[in-house]
Amino acid sequence: MNVETPRAEHPVCQLLERQDADYRGWWWIAPPRDAWLEAGQGVAVSADLTVREAWRGAGGKAHSPFFPEPAGAEATPAGAVLFWPKSHALGEWWLLWLCATLPEGTPLRLVGENQGGIKRVLKVLAALGLGCRKLDGARRCSLFETRLGRVGIDSAAAWTTFDAGLAGEPLTLASHPGVFGHGKLDDGTRLLLEALPGTLPFEGRELLDMGCGDGILAARLARQGARVSAVDVNAFAVEATRRSLAANGLAGEVLESDVYSALAGRRFDAIISNPPFHQERAIDYGPAARLIGEAPDHLRPGGALIIVANAFLPYPDRLERAFGRFEILADDRRYRVYRAIKR
Repeated sequence: MNVETPRAEHPVCQLLERQDADYRGWWWIAPPRDAWLEAGQGVAVSADLTVREAWRGAGGKAHSPFFPEPAGAEATPAGAVLFWPKSHALGEWWLLWLCATLPEGTPLRLVGENQGGIKRVLKVLAALGLGCRKLDGARRCSLFETRLGRVGIDSAAAWTTFDAGLAGEPLTLASHPGVFGHGKLDDGTRLLLEALPGTLPFEGRELLDMGCGDGILAARLARQGARVSAVDVNAFAVEATRRSLAANGLAGEVLESDVYSALAGRRFDAIISNPPFHQERAIDYGPAARLIGEAPDHLRPGGALIIVANAFLPYPDRLERAFGRFEILADDRRYRVYRAIKR
């Protein structure tokens, strides 16, 4: 019995689907979730753990840009398709990484939504000395083609550091394009940090930083004597947090995890988070809903969930359902800091 190949759902995938091209053996770089892609025969390279798990769940192959690296025939694909991200700096990093990773002359196609800035790749490629031609355009998306070459720029240069110290206490954080709050201290995280003192003792407590980003919460908690675990679904964030802890001489466990997926059976004295609610340009409450709804299963009795969120987000109802009650620790009209305790 033949299984019908799924049709492309995402506009950029629909644009690729209509091309007269054999993509078997190609690399798909930073792809969106799409059944048509996941049913193909290429290799996904993504910093997003959920994307890699979806590909593997469909019987495909997927890798992180950090580890493990593809080997054998997978390491020399017939070509690659880069899905241009919302962050142009991240798109440029992927280009530099591809130029350094794949053989010179490897075909590269770049696809993205027009409103997401895909047309900017013309200037980016020209600056790198790479030629480019437009292959197609439809559904408010564009597809370009080039060939990889040696560009003499190290992709590692995208890693930067900045000081996120509070109250005169310096704290060095590592940052990378695509990591939340890239290169600066987010206002919501600042409010959360200001509200934390006095909420619970940190010394010797097991605390979880959920959605660790650049590691500011993990580093602050570790500096105050907590035993910190930090998780994020984004491999760039995991690497940034590891670098941030190391830069400040601090210890902590840092894991890739889709919310609690890497933490089965584990419980903490507190879970602290500035949870995301965007996936690219779309609002996505899924991760935050799971963070709140499953938190009681990962807290010890008396343990607290402490989160900061935009004031308009519908989290009070979710906190009420999960914990029975909650309190607001801080509110500056833009953001609120909530605490809910497991009874």
